[in-house]
Amino acid sequence: MPFGTAPSRRPDARAFRSRFATRRRRGNPVATIWLFPFEVRPDQIERRPHAVPRGETSPDPASAATAWRQSWRDLGRRRLNALPPAPEIGRLAAPDSFLWAVGVEDTFITAPHPRTGRTLDEYELTEHYERWRADLALMAQLGVPCARYGVPWHRIQPAPNVWAWGFVDAALERMLALKIDPIVDLVHYGLPPWIERAFLNPDYPYYVAEYAARIAERFRGRVKWFTPLNEPRITAWYCGRLGWWPPYERSWRGFVALMLAICQGIVETVRALKQVDPDIVPFHVDATDIFDTDDPALAAETRRRQDIVFLALDLISGRVDRRHALWSWLVSEGAEEEVLQSFLHQPLDLPIIGVNLYPIFTSKRLLRDASGRLRIRMPHASGALVDKVGRMYFERYGAPLMISETADKGAPARRLDWLRQSVAAVRRLRADGVPMVGYTWWPMFALVTWAYRQGQRRLHDHLLQMGLWDLDPDPDGELARIETPLVGAYRNLVRGGAAPVGALAASAARGPMRAG
Repeated sequence: MPFGTAPSRRPDARAFRSRFATRRRRGNPVATIWLFPFEVRPDQIERRPHAVPRGETSPDPASAATAWRQSWRDLGRRRLNALPPAPEIGRLAAPDSFLWAVGVEDTFITAPHPRTGRTLDEYELTEHYERWRADLALMAQLGVPCARYGVPWHRIQPAPNVWAWGFVDAALERMLALKIDPIVDLVHYGLPPWIERAFLNPDYPYYVAEYAARIAERFRGRVKWFTPLNEPRITAWYCGRLGWWPPYERSWRGFVALMLAICQGIVETVRALKQVDPDIVPFHVDATDIFDTDDPALAAETRRRQDIVFLALDLISGRVDRRHALWSWLVSEGAEEEVLQSFLHQPLDLPIIGVNLYPIFTSKRLLRDASGRLRIRMPHASGALVDKVGRMYFERYGAPLMISETADKGAPARRLDWLRQSVAAVRRLRADGVPMVGYTWWPMFALVTWAYRQGQRRLHDHLLQMGLWDLDPDPDGELARIETPLVGAYRNLVRGGAAPVGALAASAARGPMRAG
């Protein structure tokens, strides 16, 4: 169904639509009537100070004084490079402007797996709920001016009309106090379990819009950047095609249904955010993939897979019309033309696009195995991957770009090599006038693989070391944050500002390309 016509299934969703529409007609902020008391529950409070990592000693007074002076220099640099509000987004294209960032892995699949009973709340699994203050202190040590940071919707709104702000208030306030601008991830793959059928619930777009509006109102004027939903295509793939996550669909029709519902939610989220504060910047983040094949018989399928990579951004920005390469395929997989048309009637601007890319995941090669089944191989990529992705997205959308996630897995030396290769590629892009305006190492510390939720092995066997810090189980079974050489290397890049990536050259006049 097109936006605004989904049948109401819950009184609170119906009431929100009424309030939302009224305030849009009057031109008033959506959430000005909502007031929220500050609260911190005992289970949301840090329980212990962060210890000096194993193998390190406390700094002597002289080095501590040096670190203190450097921290003030870093503080000034962070303020100089703070995230701009929407009216000033153009200053990211200044030749000497560049955003260095990190992010904390925040996958939130909180519905228990039907077979194992396990959930996939990365903040819980990596002990971030307990160590958040110490983790943010580590973040501040890097000197980054901004960071991607997810908020757990399932904890903020544990029931339809229940709101609990303790953890989010404490964490975001601490980031702001540290002069780190949050880029708030509103949805990272999962929804509160009370939303039946997850993204396919007909009231989902209105639930997510209300949730977004409440957070935006709570931090109005102080938090300016929001990611409405991280990686729409990957969300639709795991929820609609693979059936790993709710609502457990396992077909291309399921994928298309999920993609349309997710994008409807993104549109309503951006509307709600902008009603609260027109200066908010929607930072749209999606996974990038580059499909290739050596088999001429798979050329058409390879092109279709590549077109699907762009589908979410194409939908929300009003590019999917009857001339689009995927229009007929979408209709054949159950998309209603009325729904597709609704995206054309209310396209979103793309002020900046976040591209997630990894040398271990992003390059994909299609082939047939001996039995004739379609297979996908993922060869490890070089830094040229960054060049190709950057040029491809800039040619298509004509918008500033930011690497919103990148890292490699394995030993610190391998990760350091990817850091050097990817930063060098960013420098090449900027020298050629491609506005790559920021870089995010993601994750800041190791994560727990998604297979943990349906697996049987212990949590420690699912740790994937991709961060600046490793996670290492100590004798008590807790996950110590262990500094790797990447910390110093990344800190030096941040301190260099735009120097490590060079000045952004003036680009040729290129507008966004319409997908056809």
